[in-house]
Amino acid sequence: MNDTSKDGGPAYPIPNLESDADFNGMSLRDWFAGQALPAMVAKAKGPTATKNSAHKAYAIADEMIKARKENRHVR
Repeated sequence: MNDTSKDGGPAYPIPNLESDADFNGMSLRDWFAGQALPAMVAKAKGPTATKNSAHKAYAIADEMIKARKENRHVR
């Protein structure tokens, strides 16, 4: 089973199969990074900048997961 404290768990879990990683596809971390990446790549100049954008997208995703955990109790 995935460590959801690091990757946010599955982005689109299948009911009753959440504990089986083979049925859950990408993690929430991957999904968040994928949402952040297009804007950064559009501004990137060259392959090194594109690679740096990918790393930054995961850093943003990590911060989003952290903020999500911190705000779980806020309503």
